[in-house]
Amino acid sequence: MLPKTKAHIGLLFTNFFFAVNLIAIKYFTSNGYAAPYGLNMIRIGVSVILFWVVYLFTKEKMKFERKDIIRFLLCALTALAINQMLFMKGLSYTYSIHVSLLLLITPILITFIAAWILKERLTILKILGLFAGISGASLLIHSGVNSGNGHDILLGDFLIILSAFSYTFYFILVKPLMFKYSPIDVMRWVFTLGFLMIIPLGYKEFTQITWYQFSFWDYFLLFIIVVPGTFLAYIFNVYGIKILSASVAGTYIYLQPLFAVLFAMLFLKEELTVNKVIAAILIFTGVYLANYKKKG
Repeated sequence: MLPKTKAHIGLLFTNFFFAVNLIAIKYFTSNGYAAPYGLNMIRIGVSVILFWVVYLFTKEKMKFERKDIIRFLLCALTALAINQMLFMKGLSYTYSIHVSLLLLITPILITFIAAWILKERLTILKILGLFAGISGASLLIHSGVNSGNGHDILLGDFLIILSAFSYTFYFILVKPLMFKYSPIDVMRWVFTLGFLMIIPLGYKEFTQITWYQFSFWDYFLLFIIVVPGTFLAYIFNVYGIKILSASVAGTYIYLQPLFAVLFAMLFLKEELTVNKVIAAILIFTGVYLANYKKKG
């Protein structure tokens, strides 16, 4: 199989895993088996162990420069201590369909924050893209009703948007590190430092997890969240970016909400309303316009 074919398959599975992750995490938090911060400690903690195991089997050991320590700490703060904690908490409050769509505003935010920090030129299409994305997100937030698997839709949606902002800053901060070190090494340290940061918030909830209530199916879902949904998804995504480029890898994010909507309707009994469809169209349009580049 050609490397490019493997990369495309890897990116397909990455977004499939991320979508399944949303549903599995929502299942645990909605049924009271695990609170979001405690569940995140398992997810990140086991991934840290797996990243270090991969490192032990890596032939070339990379040395890090001291001047990059601050940047690694900031990446860990924005990617895990802020982004993931807000994401988990927000998902526990709102619908997984909302989360999958609101996360699509991240590419739009990256475009505009990069323009602010890196002084990249803004075009009319990018500004229209931002307007469409914000309109879609606003419609989605105001279409929520406190029922089913969502008990505080407005707060949950707001936390998800904040997590998207945090991830945007992480994306910009981590780029220089990706050019200097291998992606696996970067993630190993980001996850390790980030895990140390989330311990104070997550330890109490971790100790309160009702392990005795877990069935075989629950342990299987926990495995899905940790290994394919976090560890493998990150590795597959990095491999896809390395072989195909970040822009190609970015287009696969459109598949994530499609998978998430299907699974949410099947397993969580969430509804796909007209407002949600219109909001999705606006957000998809916003992402397209914000990242549109003329050929030639």
